[in-house]
Amino acid sequence: MEEQKELSGYNAFFFIGIAGAGMSALAIYLVQQGKKISGSDRNFDLKNPGDVQEKLMMLGIVCFLQDGSGINDDVDVVIASTAIEDTVPDVKAAKDQNIPLLKRSDLLAMISDTKKTIAIAGTSGKSTTAAMVFHILEYAGKEPGVITGAGLTSLIKKGELGNAKNGAGEWLVIEADESDGSVVKYHPEIGVLLNVDKDHQDIDELMDLFETFKKNTRNYFIVNRENVLSAKLSANAEFDFGKDSGTFANDYIQNGYLQSFTIDDVSFTLKMLGEHNMQNALAAVASCRLAGVALQTCAEALQTFEGIYRRHQVFGEKNRVILVDDYAHNPAKCAASIKACSSLAPKVIAWFQPHGYQPTRFLKDDFIKEIAAAVRSEDEIWMSEIYYAGGTAVKDISANDLVEGIKELGKNAFFVEDRNEVLEKIRPHFADKTVLLLMGARDPSLEMFAQDIWEKL
Repeated sequence: MEEQKELSGYNAFFFIGIAGAGMSALAIYLVQQGKKISGSDRNFDLKNPGDVQEKLMMLGIVCFLQDGSGINDDVDVVIASTAIEDTVPDVKAAKDQNIPLLKRSDLLAMISDTKKTIAIAGTSGKSTTAAMVFHILEYAGKEPGVITGAGLTSLIKKGELGNAKNGAGEWLVIEADESDGSVVKYHPEIGVLLNVDKDHQDIDELMDLFETFKKNTRNYFIVNRENVLSAKLSANAEFDFGKDSGTFANDYIQNGYLQSFTIDDVSFTLKMLGEHNMQNALAAVASCRLAGVALQTCAEALQTFEGIYRRHQVFGEKNRVILVDDYAHNPAKCAASIKACSSLAPKVIAWFQPHGYQPTRFLKDDFIKEIAAAVRSEDEIWMSEIYYAGGTAVKDISANDLVEGIKELGKNAFFVEDRNEVLEKIRPHFADKTVLLLMGARDPSLEMFAQDIWEKL
């Protein structure tokens, strides 16, 4: 990959895999800055464009098939994520034409260096917290920018993808991802560490990454003091959130779809599920206080926060079944998602589609332990086969291996290889009132899967 220049050194960007959440966010942010943007994706159909492709084209982004045809003399730099292999025709074309190749994370680092950045890190909750911070800053009139991995409902309602906005103000909110190690590339004004749980790497590797992130933070570094591992990296408890810190919650109550709590005697109300979202709100409030937003303003803003796409997205209730769709995909997230639904009904039926054979193999024991601990005796966990995104993965594990492990711990677990058969097999298991929770990530068809389940309930 090419050594990066200043952002101003490039005008025409080509994104390989532009339909992905992280790549499209950068493309949208830059096209809103007046940059010339084009890109390709293996899922593009030039004759019958899908929703993401159409929204990108509406912004003036030129879309190509992933066959090398979009790489030409007009392109200043090509952006590729770590998931893009050298065998992809676009990569070959860029190399053949000596066009610079940059990683997505390098471009995000270049962008973040042009603003006062609040970078949200941690193994869970980054997208939600980043969206909350952006929403508070925008409510406070600071005209922030945002680059995140999931669409904000408030922006989606305007017909946008919702995962990026170029703000006129001095602040930019980004996610700092640890999964590819890129968290170490950012130098934010305010660095936030939500939590540290086993995910893509072992704990020791994660702690090293977050230690570097802490060192790279220019001004304020704040952590969740209720997470044992993140608390070890605390720089100053006064700025942290959670117990024994500068921003902590009292009187937390979950009442149906609403939760309430107080911070320094100021009342907060959130239209969200789960104590983990209260923790995300604390992180957002702690960040925004450091950015000069009054606590009362934070409370007023969060009262109007509409959430983000596929993060505990409640479709509604039909035939006494409440359907919830969630991006949960690691053990801690799956467990938190299941627990969050328990306040809505006496029975939760959770369905999970793991993604990637290597991650599932790496986290197998943790999935079994965490999910088994989260489901109550009346609850159930169902799984379909691991999502395969292509490449050279070794298929030596099945989702059924997780199911069998959970069964051995005495919990109700079921395997249905083909997810299209799931609803009919689950129907006889619905109680008088049941939450049907759908969990999974990376698979772009999960949105339509949830919509299909909703229509057939």
